[in-house]
Amino acid sequence: MSKSLIHPRMGALTVMLLIAGAWRLFISGSHTPLHNFTPVGAMAIFGGCYYASRWKAYLVPLLTLWVSDIFLCYFIYYHKLVFFYEGFLWTYASFALMVFIGSFIRKVNVKNILLAGVGAALAHWIITDFGVWAFGLDFTTGKPFTKDIQGLLKCYTLALPYLKNMLMGNLAFGAIMFGAFEWAQRKYPGLQLNPQINAA
Repeated sequence: MSKSLIHPRMGALTVMLLIAGAWRLFISGSHTPLHNFTPVGAMAIFGGCYYASRWKAYLVPLLTLWVSDIFLCYFIYYHKLVFFYEGFLWTYASFALMVFIGSFIRKVNVKNILLAGVGAALAHWIITDFGVWAFGLDFTTGKPFTKDIQGLLKCYTLALPYLKNMLMGNLAFGAIMFGAFEWAQRKYPGLQLNPQINAA
């Protein structure tokens, strides 16, 4: 008897991550009070939690993020193909850490999702804005940040609204994604992880 090339669980997880990536494209593109309120953090935590295979847990969310970044750069920000933008390494290091945080979720409940969402938002803020301080510009002056503790603190302070929106996005979209998949697993037992088959 032939086996399906894609296990239903892996297919469902991947489709959910692709939908999250598409939703990011839909709501991005303008600097509004909700700028940075996106599902990308929840997407990374979700992948880290549910994929049994570690390489898939990192590859699928980060690849989804990368493809959505390419679309955003082409259609919204630069209007040309940009594969690796300034600050790319800092951003993707923070999202890899979010996947790692998600991998520690052993039981899906409100407390664990809340802790993961907060931890992921803080990781993103600390890592990416350290990169901005080290290599980027202060948008209030158009000049590089001073390379001292005052410059670093100013960079982190300016980024607090983005931290708040990232946290809101992690919690809101995390509740949707984790809630939907937990419900789907109960409704369709074929989506549950089979320890004998490392399909997802």
